[in-house]
Amino acid sequence: MIKTDSRYNLYVNILREELVPAMGCTEPICLAYAAAKAREVLCEIPDRVDILASGNIIKNVKSVIVPNTNGMKGLKASVAIGIIGGNPDKELEVIANVTAEQKQETEKFLNEVPMTIKHVDCQEQLDVTIKLFKGDNSASVRISGFHTNIVHIEKNNETIFQSNTISTPNDELTDRSILSMEGIYDFANSVEIDAVKDILKRQLEYNKAISDEGLRNDWGANIGSLLLSNYGNDVKVKAKAWAAAGSDARMNGCELPVIINSGSGNQGITVSMPVLAYAKEYNIEEERVYRALVVSNLAAIHQKTMIGRLSAYCGAISAGCAAACGVAYLLGENLETISKTLSNSLAITSGVICDGAKASCAAKIATAVEGGLIGYQMCKNNKNFCDEDGIIGIGVEKTIKNVGTLASKGMRETDKVIIGIMTE
Repeated sequence: MIKTDSRYNLYVNILREELVPAMGCTEPICLAYAAAKAREVLCEIPDRVDILASGNIIKNVKSVIVPNTNGMKGLKASVAIGIIGGNPDKELEVIANVTAEQKQETEKFLNEVPMTIKHVDCQEQLDVTIKLFKGDNSASVRISGFHTNIVHIEKNNETIFQSNTISTPNDELTDRSILSMEGIYDFANSVEIDAVKDILKRQLEYNKAISDEGLRNDWGANIGSLLLSNYGNDVKVKAKAWAAAGSDARMNGCELPVIINSGSGNQGITVSMPVLAYAKEYNIEEERVYRALVVSNLAAIHQKTMIGRLSAYCGAISAGCAAACGVAYLLGENLETISKTLSNSLAITSGVICDGAKASCAAKIATAVEGGLIGYQMCKNNKNFCDEDGIIGIGVEKTIKNVGTLASKGMRETDKVIIGIMTE
């Protein structure tokens, strides 16, 4: 892929649009962002709050600790901290600068202000409306499709902003359907590193910092530390442990930011930490590391374009399989090996359910990376799964499409059952 190829600039744009910082699990942050924006529109602290949320939002917010809340969980805490301490201009870092006083005010707000939660059964997997009331005044903000996509703003029952864009890309977003494994591989080989180095370097710095924090201190189930203490210091163990440790910290209230992928911090950690572990193990030069990260990040985004931002299909799986592709590229493998690595690993781990953001995500991440690395070693030993076995298609693109269909259509009923179990 040469620089004049139209795909070249589009691939650069996709990386810049996707690899952005976020503090905390992105679904609670989405709620906090909508709430902060609604408070800005209302221009005062409300005395009543209504929360309308899709099932996947409820699922992903129910059990995860919201940063800067002194350990609180759930939808009401997410909305309350957004109202009291949120800065909507910072989007996915909306609650990054909450003060100690605002944390106390949030607890008081939760105790004194009536808040209702309503499950909205809608087409979009990610859909949130926050309605604030103060006396005769009201404000409402709806986000749909992806975490910062405000589609409707209303004040005192008058629409002040309306977007026709929900899940389909708007003029400001690059169409992800142009991605392919062949295109990703060509782009990784040809991209001028200066065009992407800043965002990839930031991804490594941010995500390694939270991974180190997860290994250093007591967070959640400490999956990362458990792996290293029980399974040794082999690079394959490090790859799983470094990724899992970042999730240990992040799912349990750590206030360090991460660089996300496909709207998810866990996925951003998973696509980057295994590549870094292998790079350090084999002393790989910096430029090669960045090119490998191009492969892992774009391979994850390519899968998630068909799967969707939220579903019953665990996003750690697509990220872990993509990480193995990045490791394969890092170690000098060609397009065929990278593609078969992805198909093999998807055959191993596809079907792992998402039952919300919480401590167990770290274990699922470790499992996903393990499956990816098995898929890579299979290919290295010329032991690949056959085309048209199960969900594997003829070629990697058909396999990716099959998994997308499984996740976005086949697992819709699974999603409803999971949400029903969690909200009984």
